Amino acid sequence: MSTRPINPKVMETMGQLFVSLPHCQTLGMQWVGVEGRKPTLKIEWREDLVGNPASGVIHGGVITSLVDTTSAIAVTANLPDFETIATLDLRIDYLTAAKPGKPIFCTAECYRLAGQVAFTRAICYQDSVDAPIAHGVATFMRDSSRVPMVEGGKA
Repeated sequence: MSTRPINPKVMETMGQLFVSLPHCQTLGMQWVGVEGRKPTLKIEWREDLVGNPASGVIHGGVITSLVDTTSAIAVTANLPDFETIATLDLRIDYLTAAKPGKPIFCTAECYRLAGQVAFTRAICYQDSVDAPIAHGVATFMRDSSRVPMVEGGKA
């Protein structure tokens, strides 16, 4: 089985679209790269993203957005053509607090692409993927809207 994106143009276009969304731009999401069909995004630590001023730890909602966006891009790596997808369910296990002053990375994979639903898992980390700060699993509805997410809507 190939580990390259099914249609690199779909993943690249959708990855650029997702990180350019106003919410993602506000959080400062950045494309790091892709290994096979596993995209990685990151968010730099910023004081305005802190959830607890006493500890300097980034707010959990920032991590939730990072997991959701990275997971959505992982779904697109498995699509043969453009589709509108929507998050159906997202669960995150916060394993330890993120260290203040350091970026947070998220790598995700779509481990099952069914007819109407895609299933993903993600890991957030700072220093090493072997020392995760959070795990996430999500499901996405495929073809969730007749309105394409990109103009033209075809690869």
